[in-house]
Amino acid sequence: MLKTVRIGIAGLGTVGIGVINIIRENLQLIEAKTNSSLEIVAISAKSKSKSRGISLEKYQWESDPTNLAKRDDIDIFVELIGGENGPARQSVEAAILSGKHVVTANKALLAIHGEYLAKLSEKNNVSLKFEAAVAGGIPIVKVLNESLAGNKINKVTGVINGSCNYILTRMEQSDSSYEAIFAEATELGYLEADPKLDVGGIDSAHKLAILSSLAFGTVVNYPGVSIKGIENITLSDIKYTADMGFKIKLLGVSEMTPNGLRQTVSPCLVSTSSSLAQLEGGTNMVVLNTSEAGNIILQGLGAGREPTASSVIADIIDIIRVSKVETFGKPYRFLERAKISNLSNDAPYYLKLMLDDKPGALARITKTLGDNGISINRMRQYDHNYSRAPVSMITHTTSISALEKAIAEFPKTGVISLEPVILRVEDTE
Repeated sequence: MLKTVRIGIAGLGTVGIGVINIIRENLQLIEAKTNSSLEIVAISAKSKSKSRGISLEKYQWESDPTNLAKRDDIDIFVELIGGENGPARQSVEAAILSGKHVVTANKALLAIHGEYLAKLSEKNNVSLKFEAAVAGGIPIVKVLNESLAGNKINKVTGVINGSCNYILTRMEQSDSSYEAIFAEATELGYLEADPKLDVGGIDSAHKLAILSSLAFGTVVNYPGVSIKGIENITLSDIKYTADMGFKIKLLGVSEMTPNGLRQTVSPCLVSTSSSLAQLEGGTNMVVLNTSEAGNIILQGLGAGREPTASSVIADIIDIIRVSKVETFGKPYRFLERAKISNLSNDAPYYLKLMLDDKPGALARITKTLGDNGISINRMRQYDHNYSRAPVSMITHTTSISALEKAIAEFPKTGVISLEPVILRVEDTE
């Protein structure tokens, strides 16, 4: 006779309905893989009367997700509400304290309160799983926690926000401005209610903080992520960098350096020959540089009903199978409180300058760079019909401190007034 595992689901948006659909459609498959009968007992959301495209009458209704989390007749609490505080945090905490296993897709909750919730779940001997919180349908959490558990992770690099990747690739393909494609993405529903979460890099930073903890065995440190979004990327940047063999991607990068843990989210250049450069639309990709297995590349849909719901279901199955893995890969007491480093490793950089169109202007700039030990790998100057000339260049490998010192001296040349555009060239493979 099959053991019955009872589930409560809080949050009936896109992902919540996707979870219910998968359980209904694949129930026999799940039962065969777990030797257990899966039963959705109760659900919760803001509105009971809202039409969600499927019948929910067979499930008991709880208007308060915290009450749902405390029910004696559920074994696994699924939190799909979202948000770092409020009902999401309250209900997850209540579920853990009530001895319930928790599955969540809430990256903000984990990024901000991950350490506390890891402690709490371990103390109460329950699982807290979150495969769906990072990169949607890509099994990155399981890979880091299990498949690569015997490897040292050297570096994590990823495109982990599909909305930003959509905007950047559409700008390139359609020869359209950031503003035009931003409006298009908004119309298509690709952006959060607060678009700043996407285009400002915050969503990526939440995910990167979680990935850093998993990869390097450290306490989740979202405040330690350096964040820069794509709002200031122009069509000319995309064209100029393409002309020199690069594409612009919003990258999350995490690595343990001699100076500490470096965590950055920023627009970077990647070689057109790299795997990340081929990534189009809303797809996500994470590149793991490992000590024993080399580079591991994981690619898939980073959002959407089915991919995200699929990851939620995978976590439910793991819990049923009694696959006990600590929240961040090891007991919280062994998680290191890493020093955060704001220093980047030396790298090439892209510069876009608007120079006064007069003799000797370029020579003054290159001299300033040379005086600071910076040499130029490649450079382009483009046709123009105004008083300033656009010049773009890729430097040889240099330190960010030397580059910033040179840029601080640019105004002394008398040929530049606008702020330069600076983008790091990231070695991704």
